[in-house]
Amino acid sequence: MPPRLNKRQLREQEELAALSTSKEAEPEVEEESEDEQPTAWSRPAQQSAFAALGPEDHEDTESDASGPSQAKQAGSSTSTSKKKKKKKKKAPASAAALATPEATSTPEPAPSPSPASQPPTQKSSKQKKSKAKQKPQEEGDEIDRALAELALKHPGSVATPASKAPSRASSAFFSLLSVSLSNLDSEAEMRKFFGSKVVAASKAASSSSSPSRRRPVTARSNLTNPQSSWWPADLRQGLSLRQLTDEELAQKRSRHGYEEADVQGEKYWTVEYGKKYKGVTKSFIHMVMSGDPDGFFQLLRAFPYHADTLLQLSEVYSHREEHSSAADFIDRALFTYERAFIGAFNFTMGVNRLDFDHVENRPFYLGVHRQVADLQRRGCVRTSFEFAKLLLSLDPSSDPHGSLFHLDFLAIKSGQAQWLLDMWNAFEDMSKSVGTKRFTVTALPGWAYGRALALYTVEKSKHDIEHEKSTAALAEAIRKFPSIVPLLADKADITLPSDIRSSPAFRIKADAKTTSSEAEAILHLLSHLYAQRSNPLWKPKDVSKWFADTVASTVTASPTFARFSPSPPTDFRTLFALSPLAFSVYRHVLVQETSYRNLFAFFPPSVIAARQLACDPLPPPTRVTEYDSAFFAGAEDPFAHTARSRKQNARLLEQLIPDAAFRRQLEGFFQANPQFAQRFPGGIVQFAQLAGQLPEDALEDLFAAELAAEPPEEVRPGGMRVPGGLFGDGLDDLDDVDDVPPLAGEVRSEEEDGEESTEEDEGEGDEAVAPLPVRIWRNVLGRFWGGGEIPAEEEEETD
Repeated sequence: MPPRLNKRQLREQEELAALSTSKEAEPEVEEESEDEQPTAWSRPAQQSAFAALGPEDHEDTESDASGPSQAKQAGSSTSTSKKKKKKKKKAPASAAALATPEATSTPEPAPSPSPASQPPTQKSSKQKKSKAKQKPQEEGDEIDRALAELALKHPGSVATPASKAPSRASSAFFSLLSVSLSNLDSEAEMRKFFGSKVVAASKAASSSSSPSRRRPVTARSNLTNPQSSWWPADLRQGLSLRQLTDEELAQKRSRHGYEEADVQGEKYWTVEYGKKYKGVTKSFIHMVMSGDPDGFFQLLRAFPYHADTLLQLSEVYSHREEHSSAADFIDRALFTYERAFIGAFNFTMGVNRLDFDHVENRPFYLGVHRQVADLQRRGCVRTSFEFAKLLLSLDPSSDPHGSLFHLDFLAIKSGQAQWLLDMWNAFEDMSKSVGTKRFTVTALPGWAYGRALALYTVEKSKHDIEHEKSTAALAEAIRKFPSIVPLLADKADITLPSDIRSSPAFRIKADAKTTSSEAEAILHLLSHLYAQRSNPLWKPKDVSKWFADTVASTVTASPTFARFSPSPPTDFRTLFALSPLAFSVYRHVLVQETSYRNLFAFFPPSVIAARQLACDPLPPPTRVTEYDSAFFAGAEDPFAHTARSRKQNARLLEQLIPDAAFRRQLEGFFQANPQFAQRFPGGIVQFAQLAGQLPEDALEDLFAAELAAEPPEEVRPGGMRVPGGLFGDGLDDLDDVDDVPPLAGEVRSEEEDGEESTEEDEGEGDEAVAPLPVRIWRNVLGRFWGGGEIPAEEEEETD
């Protein structure tokens, strides 16, 4: 019996046998000599599957394998070959080199291969190789054909611009714009300052005071923390996302006057509204024009995740100084848009942009901006800094909401001084390739002073007591933008010599009347803005002394500098001669109206006289779409309820109000007051759904306002006084509200009842709703109209 061979020796002998067999057919396969030759250890199907893999030159290091026979080893090679890597194909001329010295010194007759291990013929091998080569090509052809068919059906969905590889400068710029998800959580930052127990207790206290419908939170969000009181996430719909085409990008460059060279690697996107979402937006605009804030809750009943309505209600609660409710509505608006950001759009990478010229994108800009301001109010500067970076990454070229005016002090206040210095250098590198018609921080006064302070902070951390670089940077900022010096000295309580304070270069201007141009007015506006925000950073003794000494040395070094009132620098005038960039400054102040209303004095009359909407402050002059008749063409009426049967309404009402006694009480209250019922075309179901949206304090305010208006009163059995017009008259102005088919609580004709019979039997169309907070409504009704249950006799009469 011949000695047993290990696997390596068997494979080498089989390869030699296969090469000797194919010598005669060598001219036919000369052009395929580089391809891998199948061995006896692999099946033909496995060979074709791995034919596309690159050759590898890994030796088998396994020791002698035990097996009953060589035929059994060859038959069981299917499981073994999956764990091994293919050997590199050698040329036929070097076939002798395949044999190891051990194999050549002891020549042994090769065992006759079994049928399972017999190498395939050259013809079958050639066919399988050609199939392996053709398979990826056929798959690619199928994909191309599918894309071509999709392009014919939807021209705008496939014609996306070809991606460009980012340069080194743009890659560094994108990395600075990238957003850290861990730093977007304001609760995590609060826990660092106050501890988890304090934050949890405060959150529990606020949740117990609000009528939240308890349900498990299943939605995930990176921008917000979804609460159990929110409506289910599956109820939002109507927003989609698509990438701008090459033609749209060319038109955008033409509108803004950009050079042909764009930032390599950027991707521009836009959100699109569905027909129903447009209909809700149209009704929202009608509510805004009617001046009825109570009507917004009616819209939320029909569409609980409408971003414009949520942001408008946030503004209402903010003016009432109910900041927790205002912040909650902002979170819901951001959550609405975040669920539309799917696919390749990732706001954390710093490469994706939202076109501000499309009105569909502007609510997200507004929501992020208000989130930045609210986080600053709460003291979450690190989270506010991260959201400000997100706002800048949406459009760093024009920065529509002026996020750079937040970042010049948030970066230092949150301990990100090095980021500010890196961003300064990145903008300098980018401005060389994209031109001067885009925002650059080197032309902004706040960033010039912020860069000097950032250098001072970094030098202080390195124990550099000379501060040469920071002093030189501060002196340059003083010479370039002297208008900040007196304002910052007054706000930070920094004492300057009288001769310096009286120089014309440091004269304070309070409005645009004393300025000679719009650019100069914007310069003084930004000077006031920076001094008002950043003065706490300059109040430490060492910083204030460094600032005063640098101002004195700068004036002493160039005495002629302080004798004249300098005009704005050339790069500043060039930057803000463009109306889109000037509008970014005005829009930034408009959103911060409550804190910086005094800066309206620097606005030109055209901006003040323009019609302003809180949902879309100061639309850009380069806008492509806006809320007009052309935009709302084809919109669906959100109040066109589908007719439900009485059984369906009964089941829906049982879900909303599980308590049968209280359900009968509300039904009697609703039916006994036809004037009140007329305001709800959907009947008591619509009324109950709207009630679930209102917090307890909002209900009390509405009832209190109704009582103060002295409406016509009606006394029902049981002595309950009912107000007329609870939710105001603004809902009557909506288009086509009277055409809504009647639902539960209204009389139906016999024909309608006959049409509903099939639906009653089938029970289709039921909606998933959350129970109504009964305790809250009982408290409110009992507080204004007396509590207690309705007597049974009166319940039967009202029913």
